[in-house]
Amino acid sequence: MRRIFVWPEVAVWAALTLLLGTTFGLAFAPLGWGNPVVALAIATIKASLVLFFFMKLARAPALLRLTACVGLFWMAVSFTLTFSDFLTR
Repeated sequence: MRRIFVWPEVAVWAALTLLLGTTFGLAFAPLGWGNPVVALAIATIKASLVLFFFMKLARAPALLRLTACVGLFWMAVSFTLTFSDFLTR
């Protein structure tokens, strides 16, 4: 019989919950311009946890990893263009 280990998933879920609470608490912290920077860093950590542990991207085939990287690249391009438009107005 194959044994299923759920502790890594539980640990990642606990980390995501802790990061969610941190993000919620950060909304009330007066950090000025540092608020979006810290919030985006926390969001990046949460997205990385989901990608690597729940989607098992580290053990995925090369084509799937390439597709994920290309998606992240285009998301970065989209954010860059959006922020450059916002900053030039």
